[in-house]
Amino acid sequence: MRIGHGYDVHKFAENRKLILGGADIPYERGLLGHSDADVLVHAVMDALLGAAALGDIGKLFPDTDDNYKGADSIFLLKEVCRTLNENGFQIVNIDSTVIAQKPKLKDFIYIMRKNIADACGIDMSLVSVKATTEEKLGFTGRLEGISAHAVCLIN
Repeated sequence: MRIGHGYDVHKFAENRKLILGGADIPYERGLLGHSDADVLVHAVMDALLGAAALGDIGKLFPDTDDNYKGADSIFLLKEVCRTLNENGFQIVNIDSTVIAQKPKLKDFIYIMRKNIADACGIDMSLVSVKATTEEKLGFTGRLEGISAHAVCLIN
């Protein structure tokens, strides 16, 4: 059994879609990034790669490579899972938390869980997505961006 932890953060930007867990979230701003800036999926990918000691998403999908400009992070997650499988690993479970003052995410949790589970080829019961605020503290509380943590267990 191996445990992995992932963390990611992206700042808000104008004229971008807000994509979290592969879901298009209606909001006035999106997140800035080389890919679609899906902070949740990025944290999940780093947790999985870390558990397998296979590096991080920057190693697999460098932001200096134009092939990944605007990339769909769910597609990249599928690639991470393919790499895990090729190296003999299986996902036991994933637990994640999105930290965002706004927008409220409770109505999107189910679809985020489903998107992540489908990309990983696992049952949705093995994927947890939670959302919280930081009570208006820090950069997320000041509406400067969104962060996410993820932990996973693989064997």
